[in-house]
Amino acid sequence: MKAAIPYKLAVLVFIENSKGEQLLIHRAKAPNLGAWSPIGGKLEMAGGESPFECAVRETREEAGFEIETGDLHLFSMIAEKSYEGTGHWLMFLFRCKKPIPALPADIDEGKFGFFSREAMEGIALPETDKAALWPVFDEHRDGFVAMRVDCDPGVPLRVVVEERQ
Repeated sequence: MKAAIPYKLAVLVFIENSKGEQLLIHRAKAPNLGAWSPIGGKLEMAGGESPFECAVRETREEAGFEIETGDLHLFSMIAEKSYEGTGHWLMFLFRCKKPIPALPADIDEGKFGFFSREAMEGIALPETDKAALWPVFDEHRDGFVAMRVDCDPGVPLRVVVEERQ
């Protein structure tokens, strides 16, 4: 029997500028240390924070960008099993419908950059982002998909779509 590992709830927020470039943060901390990813973070579960509330808070805290829940579209829910062998994640993926006006200042979590989808081919992205998150964004950014991803180290990623709209 496998030892129990923690389960975490988190959001990722996909934000674009007026040119359609994605805002990414070069992570200075784990998870995804040294890789470029969308902003996001864990839900504050002690206060009963909803995924939408968390997305608004993380956008403000990380990017200094004020949005409201109505500026968000939930386009995916992804359950990652055994991410980096250290924990399970239930992630809510949001597309921000309001363009960010400028590149945010660097923070202790990392530095920011804008990237076209084509330019992302040449930067360090987490493997699960390459295999699951960005293809999901490309296909479902205006719809919805629920999926699970088996991320056990040492085995190929296994992506299972559980619902698609």
